[in-house]
Amino acid sequence: MQVGIDRITLSGLRGRGLHGVYPRERVEGQTFVVDAALELDTRAAARGDDLARTADYGAVAEKLVAVIEGEPCNLIETLAARLAEICLADPAVQAVEITVHKPDAPITVPFDDVTVSIRREKPGGAA
Repeated sequence: MQVGIDRITLSGLRGRGLHGVYPRERVEGQTFVVDAALELDTRAAARGDDLARTADYGAVAEKLVAVIEGEPCNLIETLAARLAEICLADPAVQAVEITVHKPDAPITVPFDDVTVSIRREKPGGAA
């Protein structure tokens, strides 16, 4: 991470979605949990104590949950990419790391969690 880049982290956002490749997943749905680490420069916001100069994490959280609960996709990789796009649409956000948890994945052996993590940045954004 380059100097001057800060992070706002949203952990454990939950929504019920119909994502998956199997018919049962598309009909019954399941809970998806998302962590989003927004990379941005918060100095101007802190200096002026001004929400307009940073990412409104409450608004971002609502948008992310709407995507989780919205249009289904087959892969959680696709879901992660959609979530990253939402975060990068915020003017303050320069880069984002998204982790999608699928704790109820249709796996036939005991497991705790399945996750996909991606990092995306705006062109010319954070290193």
